[in-house]
Amino acid sequence: MVAKVAQLHFLPASPVGALRALSGWLIVLTGLALLIAQLAGKLEGFDQAMDGAIAGGAMAAAATALGALPLLVMRRISAGAQGMLLGFGAGVMLAASVFSLLLPAFAAAQEQGMGDTGAAMLVAVGLAVGAALLLGMDRALPHNHAPDGSRSSTAVWLFVFAIAVHNIPEGLAIGVAAGMNGTGAGNGDAVATGISLQNVPEGLIVAIALVTAGYSRLFAFAVAAVTGLMEPIAAIAGSMMVSVSAAILPWGLAGAAGAMLFVVSHEIIPESHRRGHETLATGGLMVGFIAMMMMDTVLGG
Repeated sequence: MVAKVAQLHFLPASPVGALRALSGWLIVLTGLALLIAQLAGKLEGFDQAMDGAIAGGAMAAAATALGALPLLVMRRISAGAQGMLLGFGAGVMLAASVFSLLLPAFAAAQEQGMGDTGAAMLVAVGLAVGAALLLGMDRALPHNHAPDGSRSSTAVWLFVFAIAVHNIPEGLAIGVAAGMNGTGAGNGDAVATGISLQNVPEGLIVAIALVTAGYSRLFAFAVAAVTGLMEPIAAIAGSMMVSVSAAILPWGLAGAAGAMLFVVSHEIIPESHRRGHETLATGGLMVGFIAMMMMDTVLGG
């Protein structure tokens, strides 16, 4: 897979060639997204939301790189610590889905004139659609859930690819929440901060997987940082989506929550339990959930 990606771009059939190709595409996509954002910013009502989406997405991408940074100086990170960090990230995403996305989606639907039953139905359908889209993406794109030293380098690269793809719903959540700031709800900062916290252990796990497969620490750090660039791109798209029409807001919030819940259940929790440290992982999840709940209250208040 790595060789094919590189060869299609007339680069050496190696991980370095594949990384150069993927980095080039990410730079192009980021440039196009920023150009669209600048054009959209000239329209009334886009400025604040777009600024928040770009800032939040950039913070989340930087957090991914920050998470991989310790690998440059640390010799070894225990399996228990990895499980605890992943559990913490799962807790953050669970709390963000509930307090920063689902509850505001319900409130936004009510503000548009829906009763309790209608708002609940809208949120339920939006949540199911978001999860279904991630399920379809999971089935359509090749990836691997549990890389370790006994697996091939291809399996590890599929895992890295899966992390990059699953950064998309996180970026969308940042963008949708930033678009909601203009409605007075104002919890976009909490969502961006919470997802950035979750990205720290995610970046570390990606880097560890690559080092375990035999790649250099510097190369592993660079790849982990590149995977985080999906978030600002998706954040801009999410912000533009909800800024077009206020009617889309509850659907966007509920859909982002559904996508995040799918990722937590399908990817993060199984990976945190994979090496038999369920208690540490569960403890990390509880701490992450409480921390994000408190953060949402403070920043969203």
